[in-house]
Amino acid sequence: MQAPNRGTSNAAAGRTGCLRPRSCTCGTDIVVAAARGSYSTVPVSGTGASGNRRSLIRPHMFALRVPFPSPLEAEIAHGSLSPDVEPHQGVIEKELTVRGNVLAIKWTAEDARLLRISIINCLEHLSLVLRTMQHFGPPISR
Repeated sequence: MQAPNRGTSNAAAGRTGCLRPRSCTCGTDIVVAAARGSYSTVPVSGTGASGNRRSLIRPHMFALRVPFPSPLEAEIAHGSLSPDVEPHQGVIEKELTVRGNVLAIKWTAEDARLLRISIINCLEHLSLVLRTMQHFGPPISR
């Protein structure tokens, strides 16, 4: 059996297949988008006539959309991931939203290394949430 296509690559976005086992027929995709934001100015100490220079910094942005089989499962994942507070608040912003059956996560950071660490930690937690849901089966509607 041929391995499923794990993603197409272009500069701004990629798609990967469902994280569930090969027997899964949900047909979901995980959509990833990364971009560089608009310029912002921050003070940088240095020499000059005024003694203050301004440097242009473009924040890094990363967005992830994870479709679930049902809105309830998306809400459960949102509830599991929401309590995680970013250790570098103010440097990294992470926003989680649910629309229908899709969980969307958006990061914005000025430091690419801290952004990468935050994304990796969130993906590890998301993987644990998905495996737990898979192990216990679909949730019962309330």
